[in-house]
Amino acid sequence: MSDSPAGVVDLLGVLAYAELTAFLRLAEDAATLAPTLTDRAELSDLAATEYANFRLVRDRLSALGVDPEEAMAPFVASLDDWHAQTRPRDWLEALVKAYVGTGIAGDFYREAARHVDQETRAIVNEALAEEVRSQFVVERVRAALADNPKLGGKLALWARRMVGEALSQGHRVAAARPHLALLLVSAASAEANGGSSAKDDGPSTPTGGPSADSGTDLVEIGRLFARLTEEHGRRMSALGLVPGP
Repeated sequence: MSDSPAGVVDLLGVLAYAELTAFLRLAEDAATLAPTLTDRAELSDLAATEYANFRLVRDRLSALGVDPEEAMAPFVASLDDWHAQTRPRDWLEALVKAYVGTGIAGDFYREAARHVDQETRAIVNEALAEEVRSQFVVERVRAALADNPKLGGKLALWARRMVGEALSQGHRVAAARPHLALLLVSAASAEANGGSSAKDDGPSTPTGGPSADSGTDLVEIGRLFARLTEEHGRRMSALGLVPGP
């Protein structure tokens, strides 16, 4: 039995399942939507990276004495629903989802990880590194927009829909998993106070249970999500798309 804080287990559980589903969806998109063999190979490489990240997080759960399947189980419905609501219809939609949709979800996990122990935080940040994904997707989308600028409006609407779905699912997860919500509230409060209060020598997550003031918690999370949309705007601009309201 693990003695790790429940919020840490929840964070690793949701991230592990997110990486596993990202692998499965990218592999499917590579097989069914990629227009060339080169594109199929590139997206397959991305899928392989996601699977490696899944194994990294899964192994951290095991090292903490946590059954990875049990840790992931509470998040299966929410993440599966998000993927069902954001199934890409073509190659460019798949690329935008891989960059924008997965990116804002990663911001969510990265913010929560600011208030966990140093080793877990390092693993989360390693699993969420974006460099490979960024280079490949940005090049492909920008090239497509250069060939056909009219695609910009369609892809911008698609990206906004994905982010809206991601934030909606994030609110539901936070409301259902109060210990994970506490990590997000800590991140939001630290940001409001001008910086993170996380310490390198251990998690700052309270271990005695969730806050009684869940309404206040959800308000703080709402503010944090509003800030996450700023990162969404940055990614949109990198793709050559116009951020929406």
